[in-house]
Amino acid sequence: MLRYSRLALPLLLGAMLCIPAQAAPKKQAPSLSVHPTYSYKLIDTFEVKGRQGVTSDGEFYYVSGSKALYKYDKKGKLVLSNESPFDGYPIPSNHIGGIDVFNGEVFVSAENFADGVGKDIQIAIHDAKTLKLKRAFKFDASTGQQEVSGICVDTDKRIVWMVSWVGEESGRYIYGYGLDSGKFQRKVHLQAPPQWIQGIHYWKGKLYVTADDGTADDKEPDNLYRVDVTDATYAHVVREKVFDDVKFQGEIEAGGVDPKTGEFLVLFNRGSRIVLGMVKGFYPGYDREISEVYRYKMTPYKGK
Repeated sequence: MLRYSRLALPLLLGAMLCIPAQAAPKKQAPSLSVHPTYSYKLIDTFEVKGRQGVTSDGEFYYVSGSKALYKYDKKGKLVLSNESPFDGYPIPSNHIGGIDVFNGEVFVSAENFADGVGKDIQIAIHDAKTLKLKRAFKFDASTGQQEVSGICVDTDKRIVWMVSWVGEESGRYIYGYGLDSGKFQRKVHLQAPPQWIQGIHYWKGKLYVTADDGTADDKEPDNLYRVDVTDATYAHVVREKVFDDVKFQGEIEAGGVDPKTGEFLVLFNRGSRIVLGMVKGFYPGYDREISEVYRYKMTPYKGK
């Protein structure tokens, strides 16, 4: 007599009776929120010298100009400048994009940039106390990144992320480097990618990117997006905020969250006409470009 285990017997009977075996339940894809994480209420603004980005360590504001670094106190007073930031760079640079600050160091996205074309990208790390260069490491050209407009430190995964303002293939990804090794780790495909990304910031498990995707000539607002990064090669993108509350629709730049107050900071330029990333004259009523930091109170989004 044949003997069957308790496990094998139901399968055998099912086969004899032509009953199809039940398939294993499919794994459900993780649900992705299509709503913003936060609501943003404007607190105030203050003018700064730099035109590329702002970040904070909770004690000071750090602002980047295209060819300078600035440090402001929490009242908006300039306390330190470095107008020769490229001294000591291993690769010559002429342009700084967005910046971030972590563990007493300012992370700078640097390159050679002219008329919408970037090259010789590198990550430069400056001392937050002095704004002087400490060390630098270059990017991996095989990644396909053609420009760098912003940078941030993912303090949990210990990854330095960079974004590209140049569109097409280069602007469809974010690029990650090891915080400790400086080596390229991965790139993540944005779905769907915003246009003209200017900055990136990490906050509480999420990445946030600012995009200069509104046409200033038509008074269209720029936007903030959330990027939900997982272990996948792609990441879901959600619009967080429409900047329809600025003084004049110009050019959004990089921003980030003040870790002490929980306020969102973002830099805007107004008055100047921007063509291929370069200032080309001014709008009516302006004879100079005005760069301002906007401060927003962030509260968990509860819907309308």
